[in-house]
Amino acid sequence: MQEKNKYGVWIKIISVAIPVVVAILFGVRVDYELPIFLPPIYSSLNALTAVLLVLALVAIKSKKIKLHQRLMQTCIALSLVFLVMYIAYHMTTDPTPFGGEGLTKSIYFFILISHILLSIALIPLVLISYVRAFQKEFLAHKKISKITFPIWLYVAVTGVVVYLMISPYYVY
Repeated sequence: MQEKNKYGVWIKIISVAIPVVVAILFGVRVDYELPIFLPPIYSSLNALTAVLLVLALVAIKSKKIKLHQRLMQTCIALSLVFLVMYIAYHMTTDPTPFGGEGLTKSIYFFILISHILLSIALIPLVLISYVRAFQKEFLAHKKISKITFPIWLYVAVTGVVVYLMISPYYVY
């Protein structure tokens, strides 16, 4: 199997497996009280990811390729840590209903739903972007990254917005 096809197959498998596994795990309840309250932590990871994404863009525009590479790898790692914490929180805690009403509730759900849908679409985009850079296909990497970057930034920022909007309704 050619290397490109191998990566393509893995990207497809991972892009389907992550949302499916997350959906399944959301139905699993573990009777365990976490020692820390995770939402502000994983929300902070989203905020840090957003900042590092912008710094990575500045780095590559300044031709600082190694810095760009390290920042992007850090963003991927932060996203993975976020995902683990997010799943752990939702497996051990009952869902928090949004308590806002009217326009605020509509805005919240628009942001939440767009955040969720784009985070699912983001998985293959990040993987394709990363693989293209890894394979030194920089023109193809740049082309897909022009799509990936704004979506990833939106997902990171809206993750923080969703947290800030629902945080008054958490029961501690």
